[in-house]
Amino acid sequence: MNRPVRSYVLRQGRTTPAQQRALDELSHRFGIEYCAAPLDAAAVFGRKAPLVLEIGSGMGETTAAIAQAEPEVDFIAVEVHAPGVGSLLRRIQAMDLSNLRVIRHDAVEVLERMIPDGALAGIHLFFPDPWPKKRHHKRRLVQPAFAALAARKLVAGGTLHAATDWPEYAEQMLAVLSGEPLLENTAPDYAPRPARRPLTKFEQRGLARGLAVRDLVFRRRAR
Repeated sequence: MNRPVRSYVLRQGRTTPAQQRALDELSHRFGIEYCAAPLDAAAVFGRKAPLVLEIGSGMGETTAAIAQAEPEVDFIAVEVHAPGVGSLLRRIQAMDLSNLRVIRHDAVEVLERMIPDGALAGIHLFFPDPWPKKRHHKRRLVQPAFAALAARKLVAGGTLHAATDWPEYAEQMLAVLSGEPLLENTAPDYAPRPARRPLTKFEQRGLARGLAVRDLVFRRRAR
C-alpha cells in the first residue's frame, strides 16, 4: 500500500518536563482527540462563533497571541510535534484562553475528516516547512490538492492566510493559490502583513538578517 507524502517529519525533539506535564494533565481540558468524523465546534467551545484553523502552530506563541486578541473567534491549532503541543497547552492555561483548542494530528487528515465544508472563517499557515531541496518539493504542503481542500472548508468570504520567509516557496504558494478557482487574492500579489499576525522572535531575527517575509491572503469566492 502506498504511503501518503507527508509535509512533515516526526522529529525526536526533546520534550521538557513542563511540556510533558502539560501533555499529561491538560490534554483532556484543552485538547481535541482526532476522530474521522465531523467536529461539532459549537459543542467543543460552548457557543457558535467564527472558527479559524491554524496548521502547524509550532510552540504556540503566535497562536495564543492571536486567540487572546480575538476573544470573539474560536481557534483550533493543529500540530504534530509533542514539544509544541505541550508548550501551547501551557500557554492556554496560563493565559486562560477559552477560545483555543489543540489537535495533535496530521492537518490534512483533520481538514479532510473533521472539518465540514464551509465551516471555517479562516485558515492560518504560518512558516510551513519550505523543504528547500528540489527532490523534497513534493513534501511541501501547498500543492493544488491542498488549495482545493482548504478552499472547500472555508465559508464564502473566509480567508486563507499564509506566510513564509522562503522566497521560492512564496512564489509556489502564490502560483498554486492563484490557480485555485474558489480562491481570489486580496492583493495584487503578496499582501502587507496583517496587524493581526504578530511578529515572532524567529521572524524578528530573520528580518534583522535581511530576510523578507511574504504574506499571502486569499479569500473564498461565493462561487
